[in-house]
Amino acid sequence: MKYEKLIIEKREFVLLKRFMNLSKYYKDDTLGESIKKLSGELELASVCDEADMPKDVIRFNSTVTIAAQNGWKKKFQLVMPNHGDVKNDKISILTPMGAAVIGYAEGDSITWKFPAGEQTMTIEKVEQEGAPINLNMVL
Repeated sequence: MKYEKLIIEKREFVLLKRFMNLSKYYKDDTLGESIKKLSGELELASVCDEADMPKDVIRFNSTVTIAAQNGWKKKFQLVMPNHGDVKNDKISILTPMGAAVIGYAEGDSITWKFPAGEQTMTIEKVEQEGAPINLNMVL
């Protein structure tokens, strides 16, 4: 892990905590396990101000390219739950994939459980698309 622990922007951290509290009501077991694992990682995360966020760390609205050990490769944008659209490569933070990558950096490898089973993947590229999400509208 490039930075030794997850790095999360302060306002995004608050929002993630809220989402995780709401996600307890979902019936999907894989999502539940993902949220539980992310919750544990957030307890140890480094929480930063906007100005101190490294550009290569995955956050809301980042575009991410990942490659799995089994050969598949995927590029997607990590978005708020109401903007998720798998057909247009917009992955919600409240999916196993979204929960798996948030706070990790370019070059990190992650092992995570998905509906199809456990996968190990490497974050090949992180791009910050314009301005970060306006969390004031959500918080």
